[in-house]
Amino acid sequence: MNNFDLHTPTRILFGKGALSSLRENIPADARILITYGGGSVKKTGVLDQVLTALDGLNVQTFGGIEPNPAYETLMKAVEVVKQENITFLLAVGGGSVLDGTKFIAAAAKYQDGVDPWEILETWGGNIKDALPLGSVLTLPATGSESNSGAVVSRRSTGDKRAFMSPHVQPLFAVLDPVYTYTLPARQVANGVVDAFVHTVEQYITYPVNAKVQDRFAEGLLLTLKEEGPVALKEPENYDVRANIMWAATMALNGLIGAGVPQDWATHMLGHELTAMHGLDHGQTLAIVLPALLNEKREQKREKLLQYAERVWNITEGSEDARIDAAINATRQFFENMGIPTHLSDYGLDGSTIPALLSKLEEHGMTNLGEHQDITLDVSRRIYEAAR
Repeated sequence: MNNFDLHTPTRILFGKGALSSLRENIPADARILITYGGGSVKKTGVLDQVLTALDGLNVQTFGGIEPNPAYETLMKAVEVVKQENITFLLAVGGGSVLDGTKFIAAAAKYQDGVDPWEILETWGGNIKDALPLGSVLTLPATGSESNSGAVVSRRSTGDKRAFMSPHVQPLFAVLDPVYTYTLPARQVANGVVDAFVHTVEQYITYPVNAKVQDRFAEGLLLTLKEEGPVALKEPENYDVRANIMWAATMALNGLIGAGVPQDWATHMLGHELTAMHGLDHGQTLAIVLPALLNEKREQKREKLLQYAERVWNITEGSEDARIDAAINATRQFFENMGIPTHLSDYGLDGSTIPALLSKLEEHGMTNLGEHQDITLDVSRRIYEAAR
């Protein structure tokens, strides 16, 4: 096991009725800006519940944060923060709202006269301060509610970039599985796939004898593959929703990634597909991962065989046959969740692969993966295999 420094300070308020603890976790004198997305939290009544819980406090709202939050929209919120002297941000929604709110928190405190897009260009390294924030989660997927990372898109340039900073770690997250009952099937499926691939990125690399992390990761993968399809069939099954919600949080709160090598190439290649073609984040992961695992099967051989046995109960046949079966099982799981796994399924013929590679190069993504050996040529082969 590798050395690590793990600090996960986000308070998790989990379960039915957890919103009742919201008020006591926000300073009474705070000037609060509630951020949310396209309006589903209005339709479901979640926003009204949040406003009721905060009745009597100084509260304003900012809606319209998109899936794959747009820099252009977020900068409008930054202006509201500055004009209204906001002192606390509360994200109500899914991972995109949370990611966007993290950017708002950092950009509002960023050095004067400098374009806050620099936050993305420096991976958050120049962030010195940020507004405090918390969240009420309605879509389990990204794990953004309990980590210090975020992804933001700039529509005008077709860029999608990530950043990390301890300054934007949420202080708390309200996780009530009941809030996920009304999610469309597509969002449920995307969320399960996202959490699954988050886990894989930290698990299917190479062995470092980190048995605890491996077993945690395998437990998350088993839970997601068992409960994901049930959530589609039984949308108001509380136990299923609770397990998925907690699995998605645990998949990216730092725990399973501590002391182990991590990949993240699937995400980097997927981000470019989203930025260029507008595909859902979960869809891009389902497209890229099977092709990437096959391309890197030699480097990942030991962990792929472990994954085959412990997650998919594949124990017979040659090593290559078992790896093939594990990759096929992964692809079939995504397909069964309603997420197609080829570019052609989305009307893409591969003609934009050169442009995708150019964007990877522009963003410095020329040596990806746990071995930093996924060059542009390798990325090309992965995209081509995903057609």
